[in-house]
Amino acid sequence: MKALQWAAVLLSMAAMSAQAAELKMGYVNTERIYREAAPAIAIQKRLDKEFGERRNELKKMEARAKELESQLAKSSLNSDDRKRYEREYAALDRDYRAKGRELSEDFNQRRNEEFASVQERANRALKQLAEREQYDLILQDVVYVNPKYDLTPKVLKELER
Repeated sequence: MKALQWAAVLLSMAAMSAQAAELKMGYVNTERIYREAAPAIAIQKRLDKEFGERRNELKKMEARAKELESQLAKSSLNSDDRKRYEREYAALDRDYRAKGRELSEDFNQRRNEEFASVQERANRALKQLAEREQYDLILQDVVYVNPKYDLTPKVLKELER
């Protein structure tokens, strides 16, 4: 009985490997699409421009905080100046944290909105490529894949059009 079961297992494994040999697979690296595709690069430039002023404001606040820290490090400060610098530093720190958090949230929301269109275009291009070249399976973002299955350059080329 056991010999019959082993034979069935071996036959089913042989059938599966024969089917796998016929399977045409591919892989696409989504992060690479987001970094290198022309629409993604344009979006990144637009976001940098849109949020650049707010980032510069945070850099100015950082510079002012460093100035206050150096003032507070001086031992020659009288108590009134020290209290004034400490209050200003505390207020600046609160304001910096709030504005930084707000900037991060706004930037992430806008980035997600903008990159949704890139993902949609990439998926459309990938689907057209899969149909045209008759792929059976296309994976995204896997731990490891042999580079011969990487369709990312083809998708990037499709997005250039």
